[in-house]
Amino acid sequence: MFRFVAALTAFLFIFSPVTNAQTFGVSYGTYRIDDYTKKDSALVTLLAIYKDSMNKTMRTVLGFSTDGLTKKQPESGLGNFMTDAMKTMAEKKFEKHIDAAFINYGGIRSYLPKGDITIGKIFELMPFDNVIVLQDIKGDTLLSFLHFIAERNGWPVSGISFTMNNRKATNILVNGKPLDTTATYTIANSDYIANGGDDVKMLKGIPQINKGYLVRDALIAYTIFITEKGESIDAKTEKRITYGR
Repeated sequence: MFRFVAALTAFLFIFSPVTNAQTFGVSYGTYRIDDYTKKDSALVTLLAIYKDSMNKTMRTVLGFSTDGLTKKQPESGLGNFMTDAMKTMAEKKFEKHIDAAFINYGGIRSYLPKGDITIGKIFELMPFDNVIVLQDIKGDTLLSFLHFIAERNGWPVSGISFTMNNRKATNILVNGKPLDTTATYTIANSDYIANGGDDVKMLKGIPQINKGYLVRDALIAYTIFITEKGESIDAKTEKRITYGR
């Protein structure tokens, strides 16, 4: 019940048409809500209005998937869809070429089913308010990051391919060209990873370009973008990450 009220409260603040609002004071407390709690009919009525609006928004259809997408290591159609979305839409948003995009495997929280892809399904897939950030990094730092990914059996990537040998990244290609450890590359990540989340220490402290663009919003925009091209949401694996022999 608490999660339901919290979600509706957040929706109310985000989508309420109130303008020029001012905060005069804030108070908080812990309240137990269970079957014995007396209902506030006025609050129930108010929340019902926003619940209906929220449900309508979440049911909005963005696209269609013939086969559905699930996550898998070292590579999956779902992971490719998500990182391609980050790379493609961030290039438009930031107006900057991006060499590669990544998303941590554990950050993918659901799957995309066969049939209609709704806003609600994208929220289930990416419930966190992580934003896309860009970083310009040296090739040797990128190599360290790819070794880190290989040690963890592969994360979704876009713009890059490599082979995992003995938990190391080898045969690395960036946009079809061999990795140059002396070159500078622009990469896209969530702010969580760029700030050292999941123990990604090599990226922490490197300057970021941040426009507050949510990963989730990029996924929504990309789904619409693909749909408007007359295509379904059915990304395939492309041997972006493979196991060595």
